[in-house]
Amino acid sequence: MKKVEGNIVDIHERKIYPGVIVLEGGKIVSIDKNSMHYSHYITPGLVDAHVHIESSMLTPFEFSKLVIRKGTVAVVTDPHEIANVLGKSGIDFMVEDSHYSFVKTFFTIPSCVPSTPFDFSGENITADDVEKLFQTGKFIGLSEMMDVPGVLSKEENVIKKIHSARERGMCIDGHAPGLRGEKLQNYIDEGISTDHECTDLDEALEKINAGMKILIREGSAARNFNALKSLIKICPEKVMFCTDDSHPDELINRGHIDKMVRQAILEGFDLFDVLRIASLNAIEHYGINIGTLRVGEKADFVIWDNLSDFNVQSVYINGEEKYGKSNNLSIENGQRHYVINRLNKFERKAISEEDIKKSVDDKIICIGVTDGELITTKEIFPIKTPVLNFESDTERDILKIVYINRYTNASSPQVAYIHGVGIRYGAFATSITHDSHNIIAVGCTDMEIRQAVNAIIETGGGLSVVNKGKMNVMPLPIGGIMSDRRGEEVAACWQEFTQELKDMGCLLQSPFMTLSFMALLVIPELKLGEEGLFEYSKFNFIS
Repeated sequence: MKKVEGNIVDIHERKIYPGVIVLEGGKIVSIDKNSMHYSHYITPGLVDAHVHIESSMLTPFEFSKLVIRKGTVAVVTDPHEIANVLGKSGIDFMVEDSHYSFVKTFFTIPSCVPSTPFDFSGENITADDVEKLFQTGKFIGLSEMMDVPGVLSKEENVIKKIHSARERGMCIDGHAPGLRGEKLQNYIDEGISTDHECTDLDEALEKINAGMKILIREGSAARNFNALKSLIKICPEKVMFCTDDSHPDELINRGHIDKMVRQAILEGFDLFDVLRIASLNAIEHYGINIGTLRVGEKADFVIWDNLSDFNVQSVYINGEEKYGKSNNLSIENGQRHYVINRLNKFERKAISEEDIKKSVDDKIICIGVTDGELITTKEIFPIKTPVLNFESDTERDILKIVYINRYTNASSPQVAYIHGVGIRYGAFATSITHDSHNIIAVGCTDMEIRQAVNAIIETGGGLSVVNKGKMNVMPLPIGGIMSDRRGEEVAACWQEFTQELKDMGCLLQSPFMTLSFMALLVIPELKLGEEGLFEYSKFNFIS
């Protein structure tokens, strides 16, 4: 038997008391009050209710090493990023690697690979694939259903995926930005129970009143905590916390779910409501086996120095101290090795400047980006005279954006324009483009864009920055979206690239993360895809 002492935070009874937790066989066998005085506090472990681990550019193993230090004991993860590259073999890789994870990892099955019929991915996940994956018993639900039109029109393949989940009593996550009224209710009626795409309070409340639970998201590119935080007080039983997408520097420097807990407490929200949202709600909603500091449950909990700063002292999972001063070095030194040549798909050959020329007549239609948001706007700028090849207008912050299919050489690059990035010279590119992970680049001249893109092609996926003739590249050899390096190394490189782009005039806090969503057609309003600009409200290409 083991004993752990401290101020116990009971989120069920909504009280705090000094006591001793007795552990045996990975479970809590008793919790006994005493009259001791402790300076530290014990709470249930934190749970990320929705995250794409791949978006951290880390493997599940390396990701877990960062988040356990922040008090996270479990994540609910959708591996649709790697599935878009490698299909079921990519999902298998994520599940297998998670066996080495320091935190509990629960997988949902990607529902939309590719995310729409208009996308071009490396692989497809069909309704039959979803059924076979459910039969393995390794999954707890169906991932975010992004094909809203397919749901509303009852498209056969979409409904078959939903039915595979419903007949097993599994949760179905939603993805319905801006969906309201009758269409929202029809969407929910198919059994879809959550949404993490709300950006304003009214939309969130409508969805809650219609029967949904809302995930308050605070990631690296999409930050919705401030817009939705009132839900913590209004309906704490209907809300969960998630990050969706977080880069390693964010995890190291700002935190994981703990950053939302810390901010909520700082702003005066009730401690027990906040901790319920950060742990219990996801556990109950998804029916996952994680303890919440009750006798008979798994011994999953965190010891904090206090209930304002929330600095982690120790993390226990299944009754074992997985992180703490006594064993921190085991996490620091742990490393896995991967057979890289089996974990990627990259066929594209180098492009020329001729490939990305674009003429304009009397106006330029731009993708309008806003820092901290995934939703874009449609911006139109007048042009005095036609231009045979318009590259950029840095005075008006109009830059060229280029999309290139990396899985084939049969398709031509797609070229458009973007406003809100702000760089005054140079270019940057990435093969992380949600959800299909083709190549996307933004730059001031065609020469610099070509250099940035071809660096990505040459390395088989990664990030690149072209800055006054200097080229920086960070390879991402696992699927062209993940590194095989430690989280701290990836974070350091990421910070270097981000600072370089800020020095070039970039207005975005997380430029690569924002850029990675510019080809995600299922987020309003204007994006760039396989056939040009895609307008979400029309749900079709416009050029």
